[in-house]
Amino acid sequence: MRDIITVTTHQRETLIDITEEVKEVVRASGVRDGLVSVYAQGATAAVMIQENWDESVQTDVINFMRQIIPRGVWLHDRQDGNGDSHLKAGLVGPSETMPVIDGKPGLSTWQNIFLCEFDGPRSERHIVCTVLND
Repeated sequence: MRDIITVTTHQRETLIDITEEVKEVVRASGVRDGLVSVYAQGATAAVMIQENWDESVQTDVINFMRQIIPRGVWLHDRQDGNGDSHLKAGLVGPSETMPVIDGKPGLSTWQNIFLCEFDGPRSERHIVCTVLND
C-alpha cells in the first residue's frame, strides 16, 4: 500500500513530527508485520528518526546543520540561494525504513519520525509512505 502525507511548513529550517500520520497509514494498510518506508519528495527536504521527548534535540539538529553547512557560501547559491538546503537534505537523506510490528511502526519509546525542512516555508511537502507486508 502507498499513501501520501502532505505537510505545510512555516519556517526555512524546521523538523516536523509526522509520526502520527505515518502510524495512521500503517494502520489503514492492515499490515501486521512488514516494512514501512517514509520518503520525502523534494531535493531540499529529508526524513529523520529522532527523539521527540525534548524539543531541544530538534533545535540542536537544526543548529548543528547550520554550523557544519552554513548558508551563502556554495556554488549553487548563485542559482537560487539554497545551496545549503541541498547539502543538508543530502546529508540526512530522503528516507527511513522501519519494521512494522503488530500493526505499528517499530519505533522505540523515544523515537519519532520527522520531516526535515531545509528550504521553507512551503505550502506543500509530500511524503510518500509505502507499507509492505511480510
